[in-house]
Amino acid sequence: MQNLIRFILRNHFLLLFILLEIVALVLVFQNNYYQSAIVFNISRNVSGYINTKTYSVRQYLSLREANTALHEENRLLRNELFSSYKSQVPPASEAEFDQIWERRYDYIPARVIANSVNKQHNFLSLDKGAVHGVETDMAVVSGNGVVGIVTGVSENFSTVIPLLNVDLRISSKLKDTGYFGSLYWDGMDPEMATLTDIPHHVILNRGDSIVTSGFSAIFPEGIMVGTITDFEIYGGNFWSVTVNLSTDFRKLNQVYVIRDLLRKELLELERSAGYD
Repeated sequence: MQNLIRFILRNHFLLLFILLEIVALVLVFQNNYYQSAIVFNISRNVSGYINTKTYSVRQYLSLREANTALHEENRLLRNELFSSYKSQVPPASEAEFDQIWERRYDYIPARVIANSVNKQHNFLSLDKGAVHGVETDMAVVSGNGVVGIVTGVSENFSTVIPLLNVDLRISSKLKDTGYFGSLYWDGMDPEMATLTDIPHHVILNRGDSIVTSGFSAIFPEGIMVGTITDFEIYGGNFWSVTVNLSTDFRKLNQVYVIRDLLRKELLELERSAGYD
């Protein structure tokens, strides 16, 4: 307190001058339209700039919450897709309007917490595990297409073998014609994969879509894999098709783990028939 008093006594002329200047400026701006308009415009611009920056900061800080909310919303929408259901036709009727639809697939949202794209045997790690319903051999997809297959699960985390792993092969088909083959990555370009076993008499076009065939108990049918960029004959009777992958693994962040609610029933049937 004493220091404040000493400061005021030592600088009282300067403080009085500043006070009088402020009073004079207030009187000028209050009694002159032109000057008051200038001050109003300046204050409005400054306020607008500050509010814009403040809003941008708030938006940036809330991006994670917004992404989580969008991810959950997309999960709900995917669960309502026509492809997530199977038809149950009552024995007494074959009419289309009598069909009962039952959910076949459930989508579990997850976030990629570790990723690699520059190795021969790349792997992903997700922030969802057994407590969230994730199990081994479940399909993993992104908003753009196929990602990979779950290979390991702990209580809260899971690991995924992605398409960018030379040990993984996925049954895929031409979307337009239905001809299917085996798709794999050769360990070179993280944007390209190869589809084989397509008969050479099949007409191919650059830009044609490649999707999952559905001929396994892992991936549902029709999930986007990529588009044809090139093709050539190999072995005399088959096409070797170069596919531009629809999923950009270098930007992968949010994914979905697909739970097939009827998978165990299908596997048990196949084992009982001696298919394994």
